[in-house]
Amino acid sequence: MNDERHETSDAMVFGVGDSTLRAMGGEAAVRELVERFYDAMERLPEARGIRALHPDDLDESRDKLTTFLIGWMGGPSRYRERFGPIAIPAAHRHLDIGPEERDAWLSCMATALDEVGAADDLKRYLLTQLRHPAEMCRRR
Repeated sequence: MNDERHETSDAMVFGVGDSTLRAMGGEAAVRELVERFYDAMERLPEARGIRALHPDDLDESRDKLTTFLIGWMGGPSRYRERFGPIAIPAAHRHLDIGPEERDAWLSCMATALDEVGAADDLKRYLLTQLRHPAEMCRRR
């Protein structure tokens, strides 16, 4: 992993251009984050429910989340060309997602961010920003 992500500070501005992606350490770092995210989903007891909502083979899920996050963090927007329009709530409409599932998803992301060594300010920013789409996926 690139040590750039450790150099962020309270003065760092996220969400402008590719600043978030650069703070994360680039595309390879996002791929590692997603790997750690799904690894956490496999092992954390509180994530059993959301793991059950996914297919046995997580390759496509990993690819989609990686592609989405790279574009969302200000990198190349490849999601639409590869998978179609991004419609996060619609893509999850068929799933029974409530507060427990939302929180488990965010817990897996927090664990992954810890494991890749994301700086505290970047971690706070990402978890705050990701809470909104996670909440939008709730059906109950």
